[in-house]
Amino acid sequence: MKRLLTIIFLIATTVSMMTAQTVRRVRNGIILVDSGKTVRAIEPYKGNMESVAAYAGVVNKYKRTFPNVNVYCMVIPNAVAFYCPETAREWTNDERPYITHILSGLSADVKAVDIYETLQAHAHEPIYSRTDHHWAPLGAFYAAQHFAQVADVGFMDLSAYEPRVIHDYVGSMYTFSRDRSVKEAPEDFVYYVPRNTAFSATRITYRKETKAFGRKKKRRAISWLTASEPETFSFFRDYEDGSSAAYCTFMGGDTNTTSVVTQTKNSRRLLILKDSYGNALPSNLFSSFEEIHVVDCRYFLQNMIDFVNAHGITDILFANNLIHASAPKTTQAYERYLTQQSTNRHEIQ
Repeated sequence: MKRLLTIIFLIATTVSMMTAQTVRRVRNGIILVDSGKTVRAIEPYKGNMESVAAYAGVVNKYKRTFPNVNVYCMVIPNAVAFYCPETAREWTNDERPYITHILSGLSADVKAVDIYETLQAHAHEPIYSRTDHHWAPLGAFYAAQHFAQVADVGFMDLSAYEPRVIHDYVGSMYTFSRDRSVKEAPEDFVYYVPRNTAFSATRITYRKETKAFGRKKKRRAISWLTASEPETFSFFRDYEDGSSAAYCTFMGGDTNTTSVVTQTKNSRRLLILKDSYGNALPSNLFSSFEEIHVVDCRYFLQNMIDFVNAHGITDILFANNLIHASAPKTTQAYERYLTQQSTNRHEIQ
């Protein structure tokens, strides 16, 4: 009997060890959950209420600046909001209170797009990459669907898209963590291209140039951001299996101001103000808006008021992930865009 109880205990212990999540913290505070082929690397959140309140303030300022334009605020949770085990909660702030603080700080005429519960309901699906700090295109699809409901525009079901797969994808979290377990757990990067949907896309591409001046100890470097002339391009970029740049399939990445003209005829023209999370949103909205313009919070050399007026923008969507929304540089950039002079070349710090 004693031997039988010992065997049962060993079996139960083994099953418990197999099913329990392993959690550890590695380089740059990255949290690793599980092991083997299901390991997930998570970026912790360390924001503060003062910074997120400032972000809400700049959204409100855009509404005051453009009183006849619909202004929306979508704060995108990071993976840590849904996949951080309780045993690792001390290593990160809970994101929900900070998102709530931003949305509750919006003026009454700004439309909040609260996607937290929407994403939480789909957290069992691959809506965030395991090996990258971004959400996955499927998460962006559900967020865009929620936004379309708030904006009262049409929206295509997922069955209207062609899924495309980049196999053996290992994203940015290996670079951040330098943990071999992430490198050895590649995943499929699945994105969705709308079927039977004609559109044309143009972009202005930004490049950083640096030049050193002076001699030896007095030598210093000055950097400029330069803008190209507008050019037509394919919105989606193809990457081979195993490419770590798969997320850049949307618009080729962050360093563009992109404009898309669709076949939709509803006189609604959307401007998305975003960080890299926002790159995955526009292609879900080709059936929702007549035009979509995309501006990054780090790369833009035009005057925002002139830009909005020139393109007849009817809707502005702020779409930043919470880590970016908590960064003072993001708020400062949006402030600067309202007053800066349009140029093709600008010195940066």
